[in-house]
Amino acid sequence: MKLPMLNRLSSRIFAIFWLTLMLVVLVLLLLPHLDPRAQHTIPKPELERYQAAAERISNRLSHGQGRLEDKLLPLADPKRHKGMQLYFTSLDGELLTPHERTKALRNFITSADSPDNPRQKLYGRWMVAGPFLISDQRQSALMYIGRFTHRPPPFFLRILDQPFHLLLLTMLVSTPLLLWLAWALSRPARKLQQAAQRVASGQFTQDPTLETSGPQEFRQAGASFNQMVSSVNQMISGQQRLLSDISHELRSPLTRLRMATALAQRKQGNSQELDRIDTEAERLEAMIAKLLELSRMQIHGQEAREQSDAVSLWQDMLDDAEFEASQHQKSLTCGPLLPWPLTGNAELLISALENVVRNAIYYGKDRVDVQFSANDHSLTITVDDNGSGVPDEELKDIFRPFYRVSTARDRHSGGTGLGLAITENAIRQHNGSITASPSPLGGLRVTLTLPLAPQGQPLATSVSA
Repeated sequence: MKLPMLNRLSSRIFAIFWLTLMLVVLVLLLLPHLDPRAQHTIPKPELERYQAAAERISNRLSHGQGRLEDKLLPLADPKRHKGMQLYFTSLDGELLTPHERTKALRNFITSADSPDNPRQKLYGRWMVAGPFLISDQRQSALMYIGRFTHRPPPFFLRILDQPFHLLLLTMLVSTPLLLWLAWALSRPARKLQQAAQRVASGQFTQDPTLETSGPQEFRQAGASFNQMVSSVNQMISGQQRLLSDISHELRSPLTRLRMATALAQRKQGNSQELDRIDTEAERLEAMIAKLLELSRMQIHGQEAREQSDAVSLWQDMLDDAEFEASQHQKSLTCGPLLPWPLTGNAELLISALENVVRNAIYYGKDRVDVQFSANDHSLTITVDDNGSGVPDEELKDIFRPFYRVSTARDRHSGGTGLGLAITENAIRQHNGSITASPSPLGGLRVTLTLPLAPQGQPLATSVSA
């Protein structure tokens, strides 16, 4: 992924983070204004009702006789006002009537003492409002109104009062959001990773969904990835087509050479020199045929991939190989073959194992052993023979194209040195591995490992250049 894309993606993540943080701060700033336990203005309908009550009390006091404190005592009786309690203080805040909830009232009086700006505040479920000015035309006092609210405190207040519950609520609210954000950002990254793993396993396939889903940065990275895969396909195809064209072109002079050799033998009779020319020409023709096979395999190896199983791939080939071994007075034993799931080019997979088995039959003295074993992820195939074997220092080189073993195993075989190279190429294209080691039977052991395919795995469509 290009650096500018990473910078834009990081900027977007930080923008989302700061936006979320600003929303949290805004909520925290608004909560005090929504908290009825904080002192705030009285709603207009209630304010008008309280002011009207203060005017009625002032009119009643004006018609009474005696001191203001004595006239206020009956009004402060809690039994007189259902669900309400009236409190009276002097203009200096001195309590004029006995009452309950002195602590809450004194707390409210210290912060609300102006009748021009009545306020209210909640203490538990007890709402105190005031002050309101009352007068008997000789003296004035302040009236506060307390009433019991039957509604429980708002849910968010109960949460704010309990830090553990607040933390739990914050986690419950933020976790799904953060998980969704992480999933939304990681989903296109996972798709890009899966596409890269397919390329690493030898499947040079484009994925159009990389360019249609996810943030813009990932879509651009997906488009670049598909362009890279297309370029690699073109480069590999061009290289292999060049090899194929050269092999085809070599066949024409080779055919003329063999025709000239045949004419010379007809005119002059057989000679050691002409026989040697004909033998080398025949070997060169076989080598060119193998090169063409290798070229076709590399060009079309990613095409025609399908899901199959080990039995349908190799059972018939192993039966034929067992018959061929018996014709050469050799025995071929094969372990249990189960329908393990495999995904790939069936022709290449069959050819890969067939090359190894026939190689073992050719070089083994009289015994060839083929065994299969599998775990949850891979299938391992071992092919043993009791031939002359391969020197330890040359075991890693026998899969190189045109490599000829220095021992009698390959010195007089007339082989091209491409059989095991073709097998190695086919196994590598299927994300497998192939190794050679000394066999317990005394000859060569070749071990092939292939990944097992999950059942029902969808196959990507190959895009050829």
